[in-house]
Amino acid sequence: MGRVTERRKVIRIRDGAVSTRPDTLVAEEPLEIRLNGKPLAITMRTPGDDFALAVGFLVSEGVLAERDELRNVVYCAGATDGGTSRASAAERGGGSNTYNVVDVQTAPGVTVPDITLERNVYTTSSCGLCGKASLDAVRTTARWPIADTPPVRIDADLLASLPDRLRASQRVFDRTGGLHAAALFTEDGRLLDVREDVGRHNAVDKLIGRALQNGDLPLSRTILLVSGRASFELAQKAVMAGVPVLAAVSAPSSLAVDLAAETGLTLVGFLRGASMNVYAGEDRIALRAAAGS
Repeated sequence: MGRVTERRKVIRIRDGAVSTRPDTLVAEEPLEIRLNGKPLAITMRTPGDDFALAVGFLVSEGVLAERDELRNVVYCAGATDGGTSRASAAERGGGSNTYNVVDVQTAPGVTVPDITLERNVYTTSSCGLCGKASLDAVRTTARWPIADTPPVRIDADLLASLPDRLRASQRVFDRTGGLHAAALFTEDGRLLDVREDVGRHNAVDKLIGRALQNGDLPLSRTILLVSGRASFELAQKAVMAGVPVLAAVSAPSSLAVDLAAETGLTLVGFLRGASMNVYAGEDRIALRAAAGS
């Protein structure tokens, strides 16, 4: 498997002084995701948690929702090796394994939506929805309607404390400064999991994929916190995983707000210090009215 970081020479200029030194960069490599042996999508990602990333992607696409629907995930020998598994390639003595091709195998009887079968999608590290950008598509494929989940009530002060805790858990970011992060917290603020990736949507997919592998979906009593903006893609992934609260340290998009309002998702943006904007689902957050309001 590829390394999470790589070293490159950099010319450093500080106050007019020039020096040459090695710099640590976040690694970015393509990952081809196959579904039952058939190429489905290619995403640029930071190597690591590849199986969880692929599984989380399929949760977001409405293919998987429960652990029993997943039969296996394997690395393939490479795009030119016919989709064979790592073991079979080794047995033949050929087929270089780059660990950049993953095949997700569904359990017998799992119905795969037609919308995903005939696509061959290239996904950049800043995109996640891959052409299926439709509010109706998310509403009709979500297995766990958020409006039907048990009530969750979160204190605003607790929300305000989460970004610092996320930042403290970003180990690779400390070395590179070039990674997004996503974290899952319980409603009382306990950190469940945190993942980093060059793509914010990949970090979320890794969280969701790990949750499915552990049998923890739906994530109906959790808070999803992302280190960047809240795009439609991230709101969609939260809805598909049954997450009731999505918080971001930066701005949401208009379509993310629309999706949150239509699905019952609580959407918080600009979560910085004691400040935040609540764009939808304010009933889940304990708010104190400002004096004179």
